[in-house]
Amino acid sequence: MKIKTGDNVRITAGKEKGKTGKVVQVFPVLNKVVVENLNIAVKHLKKRGKTAGQRIEYSAPLDASNVRVIGKTGEGRVGFKYLEKDGKRTKVRILKTKKGSEDLD
Repeated sequence: MKIKTGDNVRITAGKEKGKTGKVVQVFPVLNKVVVENLNIAVKHLKKRGKTAGQRIEYSAPLDASNVRVIGKTGEGRVGFKYLEKDGKRTKVRILKTKKGSEDLD
């Protein structure tokens, strides 16, 4: 999965379409991401003993295909390139947009 925790993303499909936020959690096996304060769901907890019942709101996971990474030059797709530094090759994440590319890390 190319989306990582901390990336700024824009949602491209669903009820939250067009909104932006920061990725809080990533589930690579399920191909899902959680975006901060978006896609809010409510879970109702039953009363247990002396504890009262509750409504808990949380950010539900979105499919990773429904978000696009945002950078300084706009939104685009994440790619990789290798940089040579002191004879060592390092892999760097870049954001490819219509206006050009920029480093994400």
